[in-house]
Amino acid sequence: MAHIAVERNRRRQMNEHLKVLRSLTPCFYIKRGDQASIISGVIEFIKELHQVVQSLEAKKKRKSLSPSPGLSPKPFQSSPREPDGDTHFKELGATCNSPIVDVEAKISGSNVLLRTISRRIPGQVVRIIHVLENLSFDILHLNISSMEDTVLYSFVIKIGLECQVSVEELALEVQKSFFPEATANCIKQDTVHV
Repeated sequence: MAHIAVERNRRRQMNEHLKVLRSLTPCFYIKRGDQASIISGVIEFIKELHQVVQSLEAKKKRKSLSPSPGLSPKPFQSSPREPDGDTHFKELGATCNSPIVDVEAKISGSNVLLRTISRRIPGQVVRIIHVLENLSFDILHLNISSMEDTVLYSFVIKIGLECQVSVEELALEVQKSFFPEATANCIKQDTVHV
């Protein structure tokens, strides 16, 4: 009998902890209500928050090292995802970074993953969507995460039939939507993951 009561108490505590995790995580990270989906969604949310923190630390470091308002190229600090199975794949990407915004664009299969980290600018997400639509991309998914005055926009976009731009040009055009008068430096990333 004592074993049954201990197990019932353990399950109750697990369910309470899962409810708390679910309430602290934005709903678009959790696709279903089962335990595995909740934990998977929380992991993705924590990874994005970790990336925001790394970007903020990098911006703080860049500002302390370089007081000039010019553009300073620096790649995003993101961890690559491992493929399923033993297959090899090539991931192409580009970053355009400045004191105002960091932009990362990566090809992932037939889609492009686009992320921007910047201070909160009213109407900016609408300007990014306008750029994507003008470049013939279809927006499949958008996540918006914010922390204080910083916002992370994560897009999953499909390459449209009329699309004629490279990932470098995409990153540059999105960055230009933050400050059209400036020219930006982009870094092309060709990485192979095994």
